[in-house]
Amino acid sequence: MQPFTVVFDLDGTLVDTAPDLINAANHVLAGIDVEPVPDDVLRPFISIGSRRMIVEGLAFHGRTLEASRIDVMWQAFLAHYADNIAVDSRPYPGVEAVLEDLQRQDIRIAVCTNKMEALSRRLLTALKLDHRFVTICGRDTFPVCKPHPDHLLGAISAAGGVAAKAIMVGDSDTDVATAKAAGVPIIGVGFGYTEIPMHALEPDALIGHYREFGEALRHLRTR
Repeated sequence: MQPFTVVFDLDGTLVDTAPDLINAANHVLAGIDVEPVPDDVLRPFISIGSRRMIVEGLAFHGRTLEASRIDVMWQAFLAHYADNIAVDSRPYPGVEAVLEDLQRQDIRIAVCTNKMEALSRRLLTALKLDHRFVTICGRDTFPVCKPHPDHLLGAISAAGGVAAKAIMVGDSDTDVATAKAAGVPIIGVGFGYTEIPMHALEPDALIGHYREFGEALRHLRTR
């Protein structure tokens, strides 16, 4: 029998990475004499990507730059972030208990994130969570990334699972779109990084804390 697989997004789903991501964005903005951008301005763009955070940080101060200069800032962002990846980032409350419970049930656990794979592994290793996952798939693991369904399907396959016996967990419209395109049910978390409230995205189940995860999983598995 094929094992059951649960695939998690990373930023805003498993780990609250906003403090270190926002710090990295403000670090590179400071390098061109741009004042810090408030957390609540940058936070919704985390799920879109670090390059977009830089663009929005510039826009907040009425600035625009050509793509080549933003590329340079983005590379500086990645270097600073890699060196400071887990200064203030922490797993959401209840995450570790959920992962342990899934392992006890012999459920395969995977990560499917648009964060670069090397950064994803570095973060999860720093937080001592990496051993919980059968596979960690980033935006550069496959030729495509979310919202393309093959990113999620590739992660499921890499974990030794099949889409018919899998569930995704995510925090953004990108995650919901990916899961629906792949034909995989999704548990949406209401505490992550998204411009659109998770309830408005109509996930198959919605949780506001990981203490609600077990019930949501049971509900979807018995549908």
